[in-house]
Amino acid sequence: MKGPELKKNQLLRELPSVDKLLLALPDSVAEYGAQAVTQAARKVLQQARDSILQDTPLDSSSAALKLRIASQLIDEAQPSLKPVFNLTGTVLHTNLGRAIMPLSAVDAIVTVATQYSNLEFDLATGKRGDRETHVEQLICELTGAEAATVVNNNAAAVLLVLNTLAMNKEVPVSRGELVEIGGSFRIPEVMQRANCTLVEVGATNRTHLKDYREAINEHTALLMKVHTSNYRVEGFTKEVTETELSQLSSEFDIPFVMDLGSGSLVDFAKLGLPAEPTAAWTLERGADLITFSGDKLLGGPQSGLIAGRKDLIDKIKKNPLKRALRLDKMTLAGIAEVLKLYRDPDSLLQKLPTLRHLTRNQADIRDQALRILPALSQVLGDTYQVTVTDSTSQVGSGSLPTETLSSASLSISPVSGSDEALKSLAAQLRQLDRPIIGRIHRGALLLDLRCLDDEDALLSQLKLFAL
Repeated sequence: MKGPELKKNQLLRELPSVDKLLLALPDSVAEYGAQAVTQAARKVLQQARDSILQDTPLDSSSAALKLRIASQLIDEAQPSLKPVFNLTGTVLHTNLGRAIMPLSAVDAIVTVATQYSNLEFDLATGKRGDRETHVEQLICELTGAEAATVVNNNAAAVLLVLNTLAMNKEVPVSRGELVEIGGSFRIPEVMQRANCTLVEVGATNRTHLKDYREAINEHTALLMKVHTSNYRVEGFTKEVTETELSQLSSEFDIPFVMDLGSGSLVDFAKLGLPAEPTAAWTLERGADLITFSGDKLLGGPQSGLIAGRKDLIDKIKKNPLKRALRLDKMTLAGIAEVLKLYRDPDSLLQKLPTLRHLTRNQADIRDQALRILPALSQVLGDTYQVTVTDSTSQVGSGSLPTETLSSASLSISPVSGSDEALKSLAAQLRQLDRPIIGRIHRGALLLDLRCLDDEDALLSQLKLFAL
C-alpha cells in the first residue's frame, strides 16, 4: 500500500464512532432525540469519509464534527413552509400561498386547533350536529342563496356539482369557456372525472343562445357557464348572458350552474377596481347554483363555496364524495371569520389583507419605496444601482388577468449590466431567514412593495443581508 493510501486509511480510522459522538452531544440528544442525532451523526461522518476518499479532507476534529452535526440538526428542524416577503407585484400569488388571512381568522383557527370544539355537536340538543352550520347561514346572508355548502377548493366544488347533478348525462358549455386553471387542470377534465359528458357549443369567440338550445335533449342534465377568470377573449365576440341562460334552463326545467372561479362578495367597481360579477348579482340573474373560491378574491383560506337552490344543495350534501371533499375544523373557523368581515363593508379594507393590498394607492407605495431606498442602497453598495420606479401589479391566481394595478418598485440594476449578477442577487435574497421574493424584468430586479405590510421586518432582513 502506497503512502497516500496509508494516509487515507489513517484518517478514516481516526474518525470517531457514532456512539462516541452521541455521548459528546448530550444537549442535542435532549433537544432533538437520540434517533435524530444518530441520523445527523451518520450523515456528517459519511461526508467526512467521502471527503477523505476524494482527497479533499474536511476538518474532522471532534469539535468540527460536533459543530456540523449541530448545524445539520438545526437545518432539519426548520419548517419547510416559511414566511416570505411577496415583492413580486402579484397579490394573489399561487406559489406564495395566495390570500393572507385576517388576524380574526388566524385567532379563530388557533382556538379550534388547540382546544376541543362543537364542530359537529349541537349544543342545544346535545346530539350530533352538522359542521357546515358554522358557515352556511353566513354564505346565504351574503349571497342571497337559499342554501350553501363548502368543500376544499373551487375545482372540487365544480366536480361535486357535476357528479351530483349530471353523472352519466350531458352538460353544454361554450367553447370560449373551456378554461384551464392552475396546475394544468382543465374544465373538460374535471367534467370527465365527474362522469358527465361535455357538449361543446358555439365557437371560441362567439356563442349564441340558439347554440345552447340546439344542444339540449333528453340527456341534458344542466346548463353551465364558466367565468373566464384567467383569460379574456376580445374583439369580434359574443356570449350568452346569465339571464338568458336562466330563462332557457327554466324553459326545459333543468338547473343553470355558474362557475364564478375567483368569485367576489363586494362590488369591486366601488373600490376603484375592475368590475367583477358578485355572487349575489349572479344569483339575482337566475343562476340556480354558483361555485367560487374562498382563497382568491374572497380573501380567506383555501376552499370552494357552492350556493343556490336548497333542493340542489341538499342533493349535493348527500353525495358520498362530499365527505372526501369536506373542510376541516380549522378551515371552517377561518372562512367563517372572513365571511363575518363582509357584514361590515366599511371596515373591509382595513381588516381584510387581500382587499387592502388590491386597493393600495400608488402614492403610498412610492412613499414607502423612498423610505426603504437608502437602506437598500447602502446594503448593496456600489455594485448595484437602486432607484424607485413606477411599475404595475396584478391580482393573480387567474383573477382579472388583463387588468393591472399602478404600483411602485425598488429597481435594482447591476452596474456591470451582468444578468448573472442579477440572478445571483435574487438567489441570495431568497436564502435569507425570511426570503425576499421579487421579479426580474428588463435587466432589473424589481421589488414591488404593494404587499409589504411589515416595513421594519424587511429592513431587519436587509441588515442581515449586509452581514
